[in-house]
Amino acid sequence: MTKHVAPATATFIGAEGNKLVADVFGVPVDRVRVSSTRTDKVPNTSATAASSGADLNGGAVKNACEQIKARLAEVAAEELGVHPADVRFIDGKVTGLGADRELIFAELINLAYHQRAQLWAAGFYRTAGLHWDPKHMHGSPFKYFAYGVAASEVEVDGFTGAYRLRRVDIVHDVGDSLSPLVDLGQVEGGFVQGAGWLTLEDLRWEEGDGPSRGRLNTQAASTYKLPSFSEMPEVFNVALLEKAHEDGAVYGSKAVGEPPLMLAISVFAAIADAIHSLAPGCPVPLDAPATPESILCAIGLVAQQ
Repeated sequence: MTKHVAPATATFIGAEGNKLVADVFGVPVDRVRVSSTRTDKVPNTSATAASSGADLNGGAVKNACEQIKARLAEVAAEELGVHPADVRFIDGKVTGLGADRELIFAELINLAYHQRAQLWAAGFYRTAGLHWDPKHMHGSPFKYFAYGVAASEVEVDGFTGAYRLRRVDIVHDVGDSLSPLVDLGQVEGGFVQGAGWLTLEDLRWEEGDGPSRGRLNTQAASTYKLPSFSEMPEVFNVALLEKAHEDGAVYGSKAVGEPPLMLAISVFAAIADAIHSLAPGCPVPLDAPATPESILCAIGLVAQQ
């Protein structure tokens, strides 16, 4: 899901990489450095909620880079004796169709600087085609939807209610991934976070009639169980859906930060299915989070049916 607008700036301050900028200029990623967001640079940027950072900021950065690239193409065209539309930026070099020589990217920047070409740009991106009528509940509020499928195998101890997550297989749709390693990590992390949400994170509030009634008691690591390495599945296979280009998105990519969390529903469903195997045909009264206590209680209720 994407939000609406995002401004950004792009300047040549090379060092450490960003694939999107590197692809636009045809340079290695180690020639690009991304600085932290600051309100003195971009005063009215949008929040990155709903995993929209790459969509919005990526689109704005691409817009800024393309402005700079167009100016550089004019400088290169004059130097190489070709039309600006025939200039190509590939592997750190700048060439022209039919030209008998090429420029190193750094040479072109030097030429542009001495010709007083503008080497910075403010980019802006707004997701196109979004509209929504809240009165009639009709429209297209999102640019796209992300899809994923997960299969989880669990082993439940019928005497203690404890369970082990034996195996997880996931295929997730990220469009054409901007960074496959980052996206794989996001899917893995989101899934484990979701598994914690549905099996570990048991919220407890203060009861009684005193002034502290309703206070959250599980507000710290000492009272609130978070997923750790011990909750990771023994076999964890994650793959990105192939040939899933998304038209109109930044390089055909899709946001991946939050959707994988919902894939952990497969863990909860697997636990419920394991309990159901004790008494096929009976409903499983399993509450979330499926802690050992909750599982043991559900097993007891199923056994009584």
